[in-house]
Amino acid sequence: MANMYRDVNLSEVNESYIGKELKVAGWVENIRDHGGVSFIDLRDMYGVLQVVLRDTTLLDGIHKEECIAIEGIMEQRDEETYNPKIPSGTIELEAKKITILGQVYQQLPFEVQTSKEVREDVRLKYRYLDLRNQKVKDNMIFRSKVIAFLRQKMTDMGFLEIQTPILCASSPEGARDYIVPSRKYKGKFYALPQAPQQYKQLLMVSGFDKYFQIAPCFRDEDARADRSPGEFYQLDFEMSFATQEDVFRIGEEVLTETFAKFAPEGYEVTQAPYPIISYKQAMLEFGSDKPDLRNPLRIIDLSEFFNKCTFKPFQNKTVRAINVHAKLSKGQHEKLLKFATGIGMGGLGYLEVLEDGSYKGPIDKFIPEELKGEIKDLAGLQPGDTIFFIADKEDRAAYFAGQIRNELGERLDLIEKNAYRFCYVNDFPMFERDPETKKIGFTHNPFSMPQGGLEALNTKDPLDILAYQYDIVCNGVELSSGAVRNHDMQIMVKAFEIAGYDEEVLKAKFGALYNAFQFGAPPHAGMAPGVDRMIMLLRNEENIREIIPFPMSGTAQDLMCGAPNEVTEQQLREVHIKVRD
Repeated sequence: MANMYRDVNLSEVNESYIGKELKVAGWVENIRDHGGVSFIDLRDMYGVLQVVLRDTTLLDGIHKEECIAIEGIMEQRDEETYNPKIPSGTIELEAKKITILGQVYQQLPFEVQTSKEVREDVRLKYRYLDLRNQKVKDNMIFRSKVIAFLRQKMTDMGFLEIQTPILCASSPEGARDYIVPSRKYKGKFYALPQAPQQYKQLLMVSGFDKYFQIAPCFRDEDARADRSPGEFYQLDFEMSFATQEDVFRIGEEVLTETFAKFAPEGYEVTQAPYPIISYKQAMLEFGSDKPDLRNPLRIIDLSEFFNKCTFKPFQNKTVRAINVHAKLSKGQHEKLLKFATGIGMGGLGYLEVLEDGSYKGPIDKFIPEELKGEIKDLAGLQPGDTIFFIADKEDRAAYFAGQIRNELGERLDLIEKNAYRFCYVNDFPMFERDPETKKIGFTHNPFSMPQGGLEALNTKDPLDILAYQYDIVCNGVELSSGAVRNHDMQIMVKAFEIAGYDEEVLKAKFGALYNAFQFGAPPHAGMAPGVDRMIMLLRNEENIREIIPFPMSGTAQDLMCGAPNEVTEQQLREVHIKVRD
């Protein structure tokens, strides 16, 4: 049956239609008047076609971005007017009739073709117009293709796609929940899932061996460049009878194939097996648990060395150092010092290695002559090197060293170009002490298996216990977190006890898991790479909102639909809510 609006979409138009009558439809991208002859660039989802209007009265009442249908005769363009930038660049449609399908009633807030240059709040308010921009639209088409590939890949690997609930119970762990008041049960609330954590573990107890879904997750967190406030999507998967290494192999296969298929031309992608870096090693060598392996610089620890020197500000401190094979100008040193003080450092010591192997710099006089060979060996110093020193408490020294490493990598142009460099970071601490309350709590996922099991929980200092937890990091961006799950009830009860939750709290807050684990739970493990972050990296976008169809703003507002908004007193009464001042 013929379509009443169009015969073909604009990607199907080609020279075979020359001389034929044709009906097309789309939006008016541009109108050009060449004195007696006018042109419309017509755009639909699939392409652009030039339309020539020799009867200029056809343009009466036509505005840019109006949705129209055009009937006419397809003809060959004059050779000197060919447009090689578009597939239909050798042909044009001579318009005989134009029908307005969707009128423009007010002035456009911005030009669609340059919308990416417009202020973000305006773009988000009129996102439906912004999405007409070819680059923005291409991001959404790309997103769809990546998700389709992930679905097919997981299915091919034997995983079963299962949807888990959106309304669930609130959890005391992790980020803030979005809570949903119950109309039927006064004073009680549902929550939107921060992740399908409990449900996917329950699926393993149910005997579903390999589960996955493209899962929506909801967390009441502030926005960052790589984090969308409110909601995000992840490739959530879980496997029964699986070890950490089994999950690693699946993660490597899926991500390597996805990035190899969708990476920009000429990009290199880490091949399996990925480097595995312990959390302790990552914090020492990179100053971050999200190491960017494109940066060749490594951090070393010189704390013990400086305890033997006479420089008092470095004694009894954690001292980290970064060696670069470069001589910095006075201006570069000044800019680096300004950066260091800007992030809260008291200063930035350094030494330069001269051609004769001697040292020059403010730290030199504090290093005894007999120890100068030792620092040379410890840091691998060579003529032409500059070594920087960062001293503070251990956690601050690690953080500052990581920031200086990143800054040096950028300023000295050391970052590897056109590459996606993956690694696993594992062996995270199971517990940490809250700096304010001094109480011990879970570091990350409370459902992780502690290394050493029940014996470790009973005999070791909780702060020394590691968990079977792991992240996938790509180019300094955390793509995924995961863990071998704690499926043993005795171990779970003890782990929660150490974190300050008695068994009654465990039953109340995680009752489903607590009960299910009484009935033969299999060992299981999984992870959940972030879909939005994957696409952001693959598209080389600096802000995650560029690859989400309808993102919230950086202040967690839907500027287009006006959320969050007020509701009526009647709606509040129905869910037994009273708003306090």
